[in-house]
Amino acid sequence: MNPGRIPFIVIIASAALASSVYAQENVPAYLKDRGTGIATSMFGTYVRPGELLIYPFFEYYHDNNLEYKPSELGYPSDEDFEGKYRAYEGLIFASYGFNDWLAMEIEASVIDARLTRDPNDVSGTPDEIHESGVGDVEGEIRARWLHETQSRPEAFSFLEVTAPVQKKKLLIATPDWEFKLGTGLTKGYGWGTMTLRGALAYSKDESKFEVGEYAIEYLKRLSGFWRIYAGIEGEQDEVELITEAQLHFSPSVFLKLNNAFGLTPKATDWGPEIGLMFTLPVNRSD
Repeated sequence: MNPGRIPFIVIIASAALASSVYAQENVPAYLKDRGTGIATSMFGTYVRPGELLIYPFFEYYHDNNLEYKPSELGYPSDEDFEGKYRAYEGLIFASYGFNDWLAMEIEASVIDARLTRDPNDVSGTPDEIHESGVGDVEGEIRARWLHETQSRPEAFSFLEVTAPVQKKKLLIATPDWEFKLGTGLTKGYGWGTMTLRGALAYSKDESKFEVGEYAIEYLKRLSGFWRIYAGIEGEQDEVELITEAQLHFSPSVFLKLNNAFGLTPKATDWGPEIGLMFTLPVNRSD
């Protein structure tokens, strides 16, 4: 056998297995895209009761006009400038479904980031700031309080808590506790599944409430092997277009290929993501 054909054969075999499993699922038509699980914070990803999701993944950030204030980096100026920002981030995500209405998740990261100073910035900011270390550490409680039926959408809510880290490395720091409280609606149709969600955010560092993340999302299961996702997600004046392809090699492993493209000047220009999602039946009831 030609060794070059092996990856292709593996993909075809995985697709056949996934399609077979998909065909055996007995769920209403409006749940075909996503199944019966609770929505997680990962795009197009759901966790079922007694199921543990583990997702190691990698992100890259490419932004040529990152807005910053030198005072936020320890230098004497409150003027806004735009620098070049590059970062590599390795993350680990885990989610567990307690039952058919409650789940929790946790996410942690390590990051390596560089900011190149705006040539107009004469505040004393170095030509380049390079910092690395532990990034955001956050957890969520997610609750589904209304199940979808043929005529009504599913309703869910979530509480996200981000811990303070790296107080001395200001480029990658989360200076104090941050909270987000959000809710959303999901409805499946023959042509795909739509989700609308929004959140209110509170930063202890700034002691104020503000509009948190908001999004409109589309998910479509093309087969047992392929799922596609598209969404518009924003937070205040940072708005991104997000696309994702999911390759389900088996019921317990799938590959996520994600891209985020900035639609507004303050959003990151480009942020690709790649990772493998593992599904582990810890105490499955179905």
